[in-house]
Amino acid sequence: MTHLPTGVTVRRDAGLYGYERALRRVGIEPIAGVDEAGRGACAGPLVAGAAILPPGKAGIIPGLADSKLLTEKARERVYDQVVRRALAWSVVVVESEECDRLGMHVANVEALRRAVAKLSVRPSYVLTDGFPVDGLEVPGLAVWKGDRVAACIAAASVLAKVTRDRIMTDLDGAWPAYDFKTHKGYITEVHSAALLEHGPSPVHRMRFVNVRRAAGLEPDTLVICRPEEDA
Repeated sequence: MTHLPTGVTVRRDAGLYGYERALRRVGIEPIAGVDEAGRGACAGPLVAGAAILPPGKAGIIPGLADSKLLTEKARERVYDQVVRRALAWSVVVVESEECDRLGMHVANVEALRRAVAKLSVRPSYVLTDGFPVDGLEVPGLAVWKGDRVAACIAAASVLAKVTRDRIMTDLDGAWPAYDFKTHKGYITEVHSAALLEHGPSPVHRMRFVNVRRAAGLEPDTLVICRPEEDA
């Protein structure tokens, strides 16, 4: 489904919880949100999160917002609240090898499907960030900038981002030369320099041109690896 169910409208000024309230008014619930972290990174796993928030005050998460707009400390606080308050939540990790095997778009869609399937409560409706996801077995809606306008997607984005950041910090201990704890696998000047000096690590994604170039598999040409705020 690429549009809201008949009879459901969401005002532009409805706020972060407007989509859930509008769907509940016509009897649609539970409502899950799903989002990912790490799609634009050239190292580390892709992580997808899914969350079903309860109705009413229990589902109002203090400080909830798109994970990319929050500081690290704020994300950790929101993460704890989501885990405590959610009716159900899940996180799925797709390792770099599987990302290479499937390709990033397919890996992304598969991760989102797995996150919804892993929920302990079956949703009646799913909100996704940006593009539709086939194969969810329940109706849903792709919401443009969904992690900024739909609470359950924002909650999922925090689950995914915090989980992935923790993983990348752990990977920094195994491969300290790349400074994963700082840039989390996204491209920076420090990361680029480390790639050229040391070559790719086992957790780099070989489908990315800059990684292939560092491995000597591509000519020395312009490299584009998206920064985190665009991922």
